[in-house]
Amino acid sequence: MFKDPEARIVGKESWGDYFLLTFDSPAVSALARPGQFLMIKVSDEPYPLLRRPLGIHSRKDKTLGVFFKVAGIGTALLARKTPGETLDLLGPLGKGFNIDPCLAGKPVLAVGGGRGIAPLYFLAWELRALGASIKILYGGRTQADLPLADKLRAEGFDFACSTDDGTVGRRGLVTELMEDEIKAGGGSPPALVCACGPDPMLQAVALIARDKRLPAELSLESRMGCGFGACWGCVQRIRRDGKAEWIKICEDGPVFPAESVVWEKESP
Repeated sequence: MFKDPEARIVGKESWGDYFLLTFDSPAVSALARPGQFLMIKVSDEPYPLLRRPLGIHSRKDKTLGVFFKVAGIGTALLARKTPGETLDLLGPLGKGFNIDPCLAGKPVLAVGGGRGIAPLYFLAWELRALGASIKILYGGRTQADLPLADKLRAEGFDFACSTDDGTVGRRGLVTELMEDEIKAGGGSPPALVCACGPDPMLQAVALIARDKRLPAELSLESRMGCGFGACWGCVQRIRRDGKAEWIKICEDGPVFPAESVVWEKESP
């Protein structure tokens, strides 16, 4: 982990409430892996005090990108930043996706819900470089919640999308699209499913993967206070050695095997 108090913003894109900031941070970039995150200071004022956790969306040369949706005062302040300004950040933090060389030449599904697409973009680039056959499933409530669809298409990724209201792609949930994709694969099931998004979506992904006997990894979303395990502000019940324990998402995750996550209202 590095502290970079002067990560200079070199690019900014926006689509309504969604933003992509690209910044120069060579030390952090050199260590970044898909699924890891950054803790970013959003203001020099006393309020808001806490840094904001954002998944690493992209890495190119010495730059990193974060993709986010304005959801409160912290992300609203971050959205006001402009190229030339600097960010104070900590990172990379957490444990990311398992990019195993044995995935070369094999099909992998990446399932993202809304802003959950953020770390999957970085993951898709790394898997494609490895030689895996990666397909991205991108879901949102409406077409406005799929701002990166054109970018994925332009960069040659195999992807499909869904919207709850049917304005673009398959009408329905992205997990329904996932089931369609698995059925269409016939005798070539995914060697791995990777997902990020809201908890109900992730729980549905975990159930589908279990029923189909597919290995899956989930990137959990959580409010974090410190980002490195000191405050116990982000916990999730995780099954280890047959027992459910409260585990810090920031330190032991945010990526976990799907079968290890114990969901609310689920017995240990």
